[in-house]
Amino acid sequence: MKTLYIVRHAKSSWDAPDLNDLDRPLNDRGEKDAPRMGKRLKERNVTPGAVYSSPAVRAFSTAKLIVDAIGSPSHSIHIKRALYHADAESLLRVVHAANDNADSIMIVGHNPGLTEFANDLLNEFIDNIPTAGVVAAQLKINSWKNAVMGCGTLLFFDFPKNK
Repeated sequence: MKTLYIVRHAKSSWDAPDLNDLDRPLNDRGEKDAPRMGKRLKERNVTPGAVYSSPAVRAFSTAKLIVDAIGSPSHSIHIKRALYHADAESLLRVVHAANDNADSIMIVGHNPGLTEFANDLLNEFIDNIPTAGVVAAQLKINSWKNAVMGCGTLLFFDFPKNK
């Protein structure tokens, strides 16, 4: 069995509308929500073997804040260009490429692809993964390359306004 954590980046800033989309940072709420979610993950004993992030500043910042709150080394974050505004099939390809030495991985990216991917992977209906939301999935596989849509079971779905 493998465990996948699907994380949507925390709330981003629109203070500089001319800024390139890749360069948008987190806003104040995002700066607070990401470590809050990291603390919740730590309480659940979540320690991903690898973290894959979109190259967008808001996604990488979210990954770093979560990893720091969990207590994992931030060098465990790998930038994957394919995660930037990825659709469900692109997200599945990122999962397929994960190293099997990791029994759990985290991907940090963007909607609408993340919500579509979570629903397809789990045969669930999650209307929307909100910013800084986390979907945890247990996958009935022994190798990441064997992940297929429908192979997962929802472990939990959490987001900042959930508590």
